[in-house]
Amino acid sequence: MGKAGDSGGTVSRGTPGPQEATGTEAGRPAWLTWSVRVVGAAGIGVVAWACLTAWGAVVHGHPLYAVLLGLTVLGSVLVLWRSLRPRPTRRGWRLAGDLALVVAGIVWAAAMAWLRPFTAVEPALDAMVSDDSVTVTESTTAVTLAPARGADGTAVFFRPGAKVEARAYAAVLRPVAEAGHTVVIPKQPLAVAFLAGGAFDAARERVPQADRWVVGGHSLGGVVASSDAAGAEASDMAPAVGLLLYASYPAEDLSGLTVAVESVSASQDGLATPAEIEASRAVLPADATFTVVEGAVHAFFGDYGPQPGDGTPTTTHDEARAEISSVSTQFVDSLAG
Repeated sequence: MGKAGDSGGTVSRGTPGPQEATGTEAGRPAWLTWSVRVVGAAGIGVVAWACLTAWGAVVHGHPLYAVLLGLTVLGSVLVLWRSLRPRPTRRGWRLAGDLALVVAGIVWAAAMAWLRPFTAVEPALDAMVSDDSVTVTESTTAVTLAPARGADGTAVFFRPGAKVEARAYAAVLRPVAEAGHTVVIPKQPLAVAFLAGGAFDAARERVPQADRWVVGGHSLGGVVASSDAAGAEASDMAPAVGLLLYASYPAEDLSGLTVAVESVSASQDGLATPAEIEASRAVLPADATFTVVEGAVHAFFGDYGPQPGDGTPTTTHDEARAEISSVSTQFVDSLAG
C-alpha cells in the first residue's frame, strides 16, 4: 500500500500543470501565438486599406505594388492558418526564429502601408481621355500623350514624383502634347524613380520618330531626370536637349550641363522649399531659367490631392496648373527643331 500523498504525486507527474495549460497554446507561448495572429490580420488590413483608398493607383500603376499586395494577402493567410495548427513547444533558437518572423511581418506591413501611392484625381482623369487633339495610350509601364494630328521630332519624357502615379500629371502635361510634342510618363516600380533606371531608354524605343528629347520630373523624379539628361546630352541617338524640373533639383553638380534647363518651383512649397531651389542655382548651368509660381505648393505640380509636409497655398490649383503648363509648353516649343 502506498504512502499517503503517493497518488497525488503520480497525478502531478502525469498531468499537464497549470502553467503549460494556460501559458502556451499548441506548444507556442500564448503571447507569441496572438502576436502572430495580430501581424497576419494587420497584413490583410493594410492591403484592404490600400485598395480602398488608392484603388486607381493600384490598378493603373506599375504592377509591382499590386503583386506585393497579393503576396501580402497570401502570406498573411498562411500565417493565420499556421497559428491555428498544433505546434511543438518552441524553445531556444526556434522561439527566436518565431520572434524574428513577427518583427519581419510588422516591418513588411508597415512598408506596404508607406508605399501606398498617391492616386490621380480630377482633372487628371479627364485628361486621360483621347479626343481630336490628343491620343492617350496607357500600358503597364507608361502613359503616352501623343498629338492626334502628328507629332514633331521633340518629345518629352517626364518622371513622376515619389509615390505619385503617372496619370496624375496628365492634365498639366496635356497642353504640351496639344502643342505637337509626344509626352511619355513612365509608371515606375513602387512609384519610385530610382527603381526605373531604364525607363528613358524604353521611351526612346517607344517613340522612334522623336530625334530629340526634353527630360523632366517632379520632386524625386526630377532628381533622376537630371541624371537622365546628363547621360543623354551627347547621345548619338535622340539626345536630350532640355531638362524640365518641377519643384526639384539635381543631387550632383550639373553646372557643366550643355542642355537647356527650366526650373519651375512653388513659392509656398513645404518640401522643395524656395531656399533649396535658390541654392540649386549653384549646381545648374548659369543660363538655367527659374520660374516661381506664386502661391503654389508642391502638390500643385500634379493632381493627386494634398501631400503631408507641404505648405499652405495662397492661389488656386487651377491657376497654378495653367501657369505651369504654359511655362512647360513654351520651354519645349523653344527647343523644337
